[in-house]
Amino acid sequence: MLSFSVVTGSISKNKFTSRLSTSVACILLLVTTGCSQGETKSAQSIEAVNVNNTVAASNNISTLRIGYVGSSAPTGPLGWAKKKGILDRELQKAGFKNITFARFPNGPDLNEALVAGQLDVGSLGDTPAIILRARGQETRLLRITQFNTTAWLVAKKNGARSLAELKGQKIATQKGSYMHRYLLGLLAEAKIAKDVKVVHLMTTEAKAALERGDVAAYATSSDLGPFLKSQGFPVIDSSANHQGLSGTSLVVATESFLAKQPDFPQKFNAILTEAAKDLKANSEEYYQYHAQTTKYPIDIIKVSYPLKQVSEEPLPADGVKLLEGTKKFLVSQGLAKSDFKLTDWVAKEQSR
Repeated sequence: MLSFSVVTGSISKNKFTSRLSTSVACILLLVTTGCSQGETKSAQSIEAVNVNNTVAASNNISTLRIGYVGSSAPTGPLGWAKKKGILDRELQKAGFKNITFARFPNGPDLNEALVAGQLDVGSLGDTPAIILRARGQETRLLRITQFNTTAWLVAKKNGARSLAELKGQKIATQKGSYMHRYLLGLLAEAKIAKDVKVVHLMTTEAKAALERGDVAAYATSSDLGPFLKSQGFPVIDSSANHQGLSGTSLVVATESFLAKQPDFPQKFNAILTEAAKDLKANSEEYYQYHAQTTKYPIDIIKVSYPLKQVSEEPLPADGVKLLEGTKKFLVSQGLAKSDFKLTDWVAKEQSR
């Protein structure tokens, strides 16, 4: 079994402003960052984009609370639906007077908010979403928004140039992410999992850590990988070279929310389908928005976010196949507590 241990002390921790109980945080962070007895873990502070309401407000059904993972405003079909006014227009028709967005640095932090009842809907990567569901938490899969998302393994300058040269060294990644799952799968495939030390490091700290030589390599996201390459950092590998190691982006909702809004999956999927088609039809405008939002050069965005990866349907066959493989891997390594059927996880749409 691959190790999921964390080296602490060398990585700076985020300061959080809203706190959950130690027990909830430990449950959710156990598979990603560890939680020792007596140590208090806290949730990422929640940034509400719509200031009319806060994410921690009472569960008023007229308010839809959406969480997403990122370092800026949301992108992809969800971000484009918000940008173009599709989201507000259609959700207001469905009776939602307020829509709030909460930004999280990674999936495990978003999971905490789902468990604590602070969110209704979450947009996140496959690995944290599967891990949460495998722990018996009551979420439902609404949609695969992107599939075959590339992860990259980038080395420090003047360092290793191959996987073999990484033996005995420290590799970092954002634990609990699709990049983490890629890294673990890659190390297992190369049979060097026991020969390297995997540590947790947020994506925002990766470039500086590589420049200082704190880590020998970093398993990173679809956009940061090409950007680091453009900055002269050598690429050792990418998930595009390995079948089944790329990621998927998902949208999930809590069962408690769906019990009150049984027709929500159908309505929300219609919104995201319209947004996906619109961004493809207006690709240059979309890429400008994506680049301005993430602060990456537009040529990097075009490489990291090919529109063929954007799904116009809720459950594309290739995306489901990739998601099933990810689930099986996480279960086989003991990272997902139990197995489950994807068909049981999928939210059922109400017939018209």
